[in-house]
Amino acid sequence: MRIGIDYTAAVRQGAGIGRFCRGLIGALTELDQSNHYVVWSGGRAPAEPAWPDNYRRVALPITDRHLALIWQRLRLPLPVEWITGRLDLYHSPDFVLPPVRRARTLLTVHDLSFMRHPECSSPALYDYLINAVPRSVARADMVLADSAHTQRDVIELLGVPAERTRVVYAGLEPTFVHVPDGPARRAALARYGIEPPYILGVGTLQPRKNFGRLIAAYQLVRERHKLPHRLVIAGGKGWLYEDILTATREAGDAVLLSGYVDDSDLPALYSAADLFAFPSLYEGFGIPLLEAMGCGTPVLTSRASSLPEVAGDAALLVEPNDIESIAAGLWQLLSDETLRQQLVQRGHERTQRFTWAAAAQELLAAYQQCHVMGGRRDAVG
Repeated sequence: MRIGIDYTAAVRQGAGIGRFCRGLIGALTELDQSNHYVVWSGGRAPAEPAWPDNYRRVALPITDRHLALIWQRLRLPLPVEWITGRLDLYHSPDFVLPPVRRARTLLTVHDLSFMRHPECSSPALYDYLINAVPRSVARADMVLADSAHTQRDVIELLGVPAERTRVVYAGLEPTFVHVPDGPARRAALARYGIEPPYILGVGTLQPRKNFGRLIAAYQLVRERHKLPHRLVIAGGKGWLYEDILTATREAGDAVLLSGYVDDSDLPALYSAADLFAFPSLYEGFGIPLLEAMGCGTPVLTSRASSLPEVAGDAALLVEPNDIESIAAGLWQLLSDETLRQQLVQRGHERTQRFTWAAAAQELLAAYQQCHVMGGRRDAVG
């Protein structure tokens, strides 16, 4: 087969979907050296190590924003084969499909938070997604989801037949292992002004991550139990983040917004934290859960969306809309050493179930299934 893959998110986004694409396609290059791939990106060339000869990389001189304007807003029928040449399959791993002339198509939908929680999206982003994603899903031969929860959302909210959907879980990068205390770990923390003890949260500053309630819950625990820990939130600014900044200012020095943290420093930050708190309102998967578990840090997360599916019995679950529930969970996990050690051990075991190698095998199986599906859908646009 000749397979085209949009790799733009991998070279344009540091976290989230960018990390998903780098991990998944990187593992695919190690698994499949038989099919022929055209891996293209808008804006700049992939800065990846050498891939096998059956993977050809193409970099366009225009950015992803230009392509979104051409394909999704103006809906110009310029087929992706203009970039890739003839294809048997085309995979878009970032929510939307371009026009495709003849190839069968796969589309990855990471979550439907803009439908479940529209209040958490900026008006411009919501307007784009609510138009482009359902239209792309309707044209795709197969829709891939990061979790069974997202798969159910795709079936329920977008009316996709179950037989046209498949789950491809994310994986954990092998770099996310415990970093012992020492010069390297202390240097990483110093780069962001962090000193132990602290509770860690990771994610883009946006309402869906629920940092406002996490800060409020942390303040309750700090006042009730004279907690010495700071709350460190590592992540860049997203949208509708003003309330988070206000809550941080009101907390004074107790809460630190570190800004975006480089991937190479994240294992040190996870490892030095006494607790990782991830009470998100909605996630399509929740890679930070696995990252913290891989680094040997006890995890608190929410009962919402895909998070119980990913966490299993390796995290303490709380109600994300209930500040008292989050506060009780924080204190329980900080004060109960037996529970902490149990979750660390279970977390290590849990990470073995989510590897990029396994994800790549599932992706290749999806490619093979899609290739032989009958009744190709109209994917021109």
